[in-house]
Amino acid sequence: MTWKRVATAAVLIPFIIALVLFTPNYVVAIATAIVTILALREYFALGDAIGHRAYRLWTIFCACLLCLQQWRIGRPFAHMVVSMRPALILGSAENTAFLHKIGAVYSPASLFFLFVLGLTVLTLFTRRPLVESLPAAGISSSALLLIAFPLSYAIHLHHMANDGPRLLLFALVIIWAADTNAYFVGRAIGKHPLARHISPKKTWEGSIGSMIGSLIVAYAFSFWIPIPLIHLLIMALLGNIAGQMGDLLESAYKRSAGVKDSGGLLPGHGGVLDRIDALILCIPVVWYYLVLVNLHIP
Repeated sequence: MTWKRVATAAVLIPFIIALVLFTPNYVVAIATAIVTILALREYFALGDAIGHRAYRLWTIFCACLLCLQQWRIGRPFAHMVVSMRPALILGSAENTAFLHKIGAVYSPASLFFLFVLGLTVLTLFTRRPLVESLPAAGISSSALLLIAFPLSYAIHLHHMANDGPRLLLFALVIIWAADTNAYFVGRAIGKHPLARHISPKKTWEGSIGSMIGSLIVAYAFSFWIPIPLIHLLIMALLGNIAGQMGDLLESAYKRSAGVKDSGGLLPGHGGVLDRIDALILCIPVVWYYLVLVNLHIP
């Protein structure tokens, strides 16, 4: 119901804004890990509905470790590395080799390899029926790859130089505005289905309203973030498209499992996964645009 959606948003949005703008990066990393755990539990429930039981504890442990890695490879950790090796000459071969080792150890690739090793041990040395081995590995791997990994970019985006908190809030708000516009525009004038086989209630009219909402947010943020308006508009457009794709992707998961919502933790919104599905793809898209266009250096 609409009043439940509004009430839930009225409670959560001020809290999230305060968290993003006024807390240090490690707090955002902890919050990201908590949200990831909640989303993973709902994703595992979808897997259970189709008979695919994940290695829950191992996947959740690796997701939390991934959040830790994403925090430690940020600027605070880079400063710590320099302070640990003051005798090294910047640019020397020894220093370069040391930093390469640090990058290898703390990169997501090392975490994924550890995850694979864990799956190997669990598959070979647990008493689960062998018929469950492939489904369990599949649902566990997809959970880490499709949810935990892209969502961890919130930590990266927040600790970007100078404007990280405002940039993360920008990514959040373009999705909030997009969801709100899509909901009300779709209900008011929506007639043409966007993806009938995945989500029959989503319409092209709602999708266009969603984009307009994100572009309005980009214009508003141009008075607050020192980035040229054209780039903010492009990021809003790309982030919106990515967000709508993430929304449809999660709808496909739910349709596969035969459920309407991923959970019931958030009244009027469904589960945590229902609330963050668009952000899962939007946040990495915004981060990569900023890095590849070289607007900010993480």
